[in-house]
Amino acid sequence: MSSSDRESVGDVEYVSLIAEVPESEVERAEMVLHDSGALGLEVQDPSLLPMPGRSMVATGAARVTGYFLGLSAAFQAEQRLRAALPGVSLTRATVPSEDWSVSWRASIKPVRVGRLWVGPPWEDPDPDSISVVIDPKMAFGTGDHPTTGLCLQAIDEYLRSHRDAEVLDVGTGSGVLAIAARKLGARRAVAVDTDPIAVANAKENALRNGIADIELILGTLEAVSDDFDLVVANILANTLVELAPRLAEATRHRLVLAGVLVEQQQEVIRAQRPHGLELCRVEQCGEWVRLDFDRASPAVE
Repeated sequence: MSSSDRESVGDVEYVSLIAEVPESEVERAEMVLHDSGALGLEVQDPSLLPMPGRSMVATGAARVTGYFLGLSAAFQAEQRLRAALPGVSLTRATVPSEDWSVSWRASIKPVRVGRLWVGPPWEDPDPDSISVVIDPKMAFGTGDHPTTGLCLQAIDEYLRSHRDAEVLDVGTGSGVLAIAARKLGARRAVAVDTDPIAVANAKENALRNGIADIELILGTLEAVSDDFDLVVANILANTLVELAPRLAEATRHRLVLAGVLVEQQQEVIRAQRPHGLELCRVEQCGEWVRLDFDRASPAVE
């Protein structure tokens, strides 16, 4: 055992267990780490820039990190993950608790988007804002990623003029978009995700914000049978292309797509053209774009 793996005497350490897995095995790795007592989870795919000191994630792969209190908990999780995913590449590292707490909290920043303030529970909301408090313990984001900010902007602007709209959040993660929609006046908000940990986290965040009526669905978009005034999907571009027909079918008026890099936008736009939706707006933040589509008006004979 190396000194970097050893818990220091009299000082509690957090241990990170980093797994490099195929994209198809992300949910299984998350579930094993969660069931092993992970205090937090982080998933990084090839579209995201890595943290300092880490390499890029290979195409078709993902990096799943679980954080544990002490070496023994991390070691047990490692054994369970090796049994579930033979041949998985794993790395362990320790960080003193004081340094971890300070650096982790410092990395989570509140954001202000239109009428919204979105941030973690240890920050004080702006007094003139509509606050959405998101606990980042499962690392699904608090709104500070550019794609989330772009979606929050779209929801805020849409609900200013369509206050009683029905909203669908596809790939909800922390639930931040669905929660924001309800707080901004949406009559109904439905959120869907294929990850059971994300759905559980979204439920916790909805209750934290005093909203008990968001309809949380564990499953694919096929599990949603209704259509909605506003559909927001903040997921990867290849998934948006694959889901294009179903996303259009679920959209009564406006479809907002994010998680799209600048160089990927034309492919996503082309995928929506055959389904009765017209591109009406493109917003960019750094290397990311948001694509807004409206339901085409029927031709007047």
